[in-house]
Amino acid sequence: MKVLGSYEKARIYIDKHYQASEEAKIHKRKTNPGPVITISRETGVGATAICKKLTEYYNKYAIDDYDDWTFFDRELIEKVMEDHHLPEHFKKHLSEEKPAKIDSWFGEILGITPSKLSLLHKTSRTILKLAENGNVILVGRGATIITANLERAFHVRLVAPLNYRIENSMRLYNVTAKKAAKFIKEEDEARKNYVWKYFHKNVEDPLLYHAIINTNLLKFEEIADMIGHCVMKKFPQFFRT
Repeated sequence: MKVLGSYEKARIYIDKHYQASEEAKIHKRKTNPGPVITISRETGVGATAICKKLTEYYNKYAIDDYDDWTFFDRELIEKVMEDHHLPEHFKKHLSEEKPAKIDSWFGEILGITPSKLSLLHKTSRTILKLAENGNVILVGRGATIITANLERAFHVRLVAPLNYRIENSMRLYNVTAKKAAKFIKEEDEARKNYVWKYFHKNVEDPLLYHAIINTNLLKFEEIADMIGHCVMKKFPQFFRT
């Protein structure tokens, strides 16, 4: 049996819910959507591996017609571009917020580059569109705040000590400790700036989340089981006992 990767699963999820097929199932999910999980994370905590384990956990226990759990991180960017027909060179503007440069500001004023505010609105609409049917894990991009008013949303933040994250990044990207530390610092700052600039929230505020988990203290499977169990207890109607 062919094992599907994260991208293929994401594409299947999109095709299933945004094409005019299986109308009865689509109507059922529209009127009774499944849970939504948002993941906020520090750089290098292993979020992708945890999301993969988590989707496997949910699909194992999901009731009929709700066993299509998937997650979106980088795939979300592709979905935004697909939904709004953005040119390929606009893709870089959807990356995490970096400190503004004077040339980029002039570019926006002159209409050379797309408005970041417009792209934010499109990203937010896409996140809410994905959340309509539930059974989805949304990573980053302010998803925690965008879906804050959804009663069926469960918000998690993943953290870990810096040395652990450096070691993870060294393995993942095959770089030195110095480069890994620089990368982590820049990415963490970029994510923090993005959320503060566009949502006026501190991404590190514990009151934004149902749970904050130190990934250094547990195995990825244990973290997936922990989050999975909490969500199953909170939304039991979508899972088999």
